[in-house]
Amino acid sequence: MSDIADLKGKANEIRKHVIKSIGKASSGHPGGSLSCADLVAALYFEVMNVRPEDPGWADRDRFIMSKGHACPTLYAALAMKGYFPLEELDHLREFGSILQGHPYSRKTPGVDVSTGSLGQGLSIANGIALAAKLDEKEYYTYCLMGDGEIEEGQIWEAAMSASHYKLDHVIGFIDYNHLQIDGCIEEVIGNVNIAEKFQAFGWNVLTIDGHDIAAILGAIAQAKATKGVPTIIIMNTIKGKGVSFMENQAGWHGTAPKPEQVEQALKELEAN
Repeated sequence: MSDIADLKGKANEIRKHVIKSIGKASSGHPGGSLSCADLVAALYFEVMNVRPEDPGWADRDRFIMSKGHACPTLYAALAMKGYFPLEELDHLREFGSILQGHPYSRKTPGVDVSTGSLGQGLSIANGIALAAKLDEKEYYTYCLMGDGEIEEGQIWEAAMSASHYKLDHVIGFIDYNHLQIDGCIEEVIGNVNIAEKFQAFGWNVLTIDGHDIAAILGAIAQAKATKGVPTIIIMNTIKGKGVSFMENQAGWHGTAPKPEQVEQALKELEAN
């Protein structure tokens, strides 16, 4: 079992790879990639039962990056875990690269589901979990959604289905950083009372600090101990976490840092 300090270090390393790969590509989404790094580190380096040497292992846990634009975080974790060489991170969004601008399962080892069009990940998670239930398998499906993404109606259809079919091996996460490309989620479409909404749809709801590794691990353990209903873990996070000039700035949703900004960001992350 990894200790908390080690997992924090992994999250910080992921953030550095995110900044470097997006900076080199001059394209990408740093804000939401940085806000979910702690969760991805906890999942891949502590929680999930996976085999990098056998990415298609039938009994592995699955992870769906439903907010697919945050894929640099996923790619960093996969490379660090050994699914492919770290050097591949230098080729994010290049033509012909295995690391496309959104996750693509046919190209990238370790990517379970292709995503990009927002709102579809939870439906896919339900399908995977239903198959596991029918096959009497015990693997878990983890689905990360953005708080802007859950404005999509399909999310709520999927929420009803997961509750109806008692999919307790679906564990969802909301990256609740309060910002989307057009600004504050509460102002864009009045996206409020997220916990109450999921409760009304029959989910077990947990709310945590999404940058607290111990809280993340504790919430996942609690979710696994809850039977007969799916669990959603609402993570209060900071968009652009770890880089002072990116934090809580909607403008960094889909803007790549310039070379001097990459240098500054890496200095700050090194200081952590």
